[in-house]
Amino acid sequence: MTDDVESLLDQVPVLAGPRTVVDLPGGLTNRNVRVTTSTGDYVVRLTQSDAGLLGIDRDAEHANTRSAAEAGVGAQVVDYRPDLGMLVITFLPGGALTNETICGPGVIARAADAIRRLQAGPRFVNDFDMFTRQAGYLALVRQHGFALPDEYDAFAPQWDRVRRALAARPAVTVPCNNDLLAGNYIDDGEQVWLIDYEYSGNNDPAFELGNTATECDLAREQIDELVAAWAGEDPDPALRARVDAQSLCSEYGWALWGFIQSATSPLDFDFHGWGMERFEKAARRFTSDGFEVLLDRVAEPSPVELVEASDE
Repeated sequence: MTDDVESLLDQVPVLAGPRTVVDLPGGLTNRNVRVTTSTGDYVVRLTQSDAGLLGIDRDAEHANTRSAAEAGVGAQVVDYRPDLGMLVITFLPGGALTNETICGPGVIARAADAIRRLQAGPRFVNDFDMFTRQAGYLALVRQHGFALPDEYDAFAPQWDRVRRALAARPAVTVPCNNDLLAGNYIDDGEQVWLIDYEYSGNNDPAFELGNTATECDLAREQIDELVAAWAGEDPDPALRARVDAQSLCSEYGWALWGFIQSATSPLDFDFHGWGMERFEKAARRFTSDGFEVLLDRVAEPSPVELVEASDE
């Protein structure tokens, strides 16, 4: 462990004194370390990216992490030190999921339950909309001259059609993590927990499902299982189509995050390849024979969405 990290930990009373410190894997905008002391087991998230460039609001992340804990789906916040670029949370026992283990027996059902519990919890302090986020990222890419696939702008008309289709039946927004790659699910065998609230905000609940589906490379039958577990019944065509549309939104929007990171991050990671993987997924959806059918189905009434709206 480097001296600079140790000196930062020394400044937080709960972490001071004899301790063991171990780096945790993952984390492309944070360095995450596990700190064990005589008083507890903690995870320390240390900022290591340009949060402003990526649209990360650390104060909102802190507040929403607290709300997720209150909902019973996230770690407890122990300390927040924005002056040190540090958030301290309790360590959650269990293992981070992978694209393989999320498909294990009962895991998708536990993941869907975690999403529902988060969405039923206290509202977050901010909102998240991928169309707004994509527009901001694209403006930033153009402002700085960051590299972008030549074909990216060619799909602007299709992107606008997806926006209009979803807006025709606006969802009641709920707390969402918005970044549910497999590693942000922690499974202890009894329940699944959700971590990493950098991009959290109140959003269309279908985005959480669509984001999970594409980030975890779920097959169609596994997406059906996820949506059915979340809805408590077999998904109706409109809801199922909305999840697919939000998968596309996740792919096309978050691809820009990869291209921005490719141009700015000091980490030895293939951010361009990460962005291209998502962009190519979106391109296949935009050009598929089912794109028109998808837009039509998104506009159909969905009983599940109406129930959600009436509860609000």
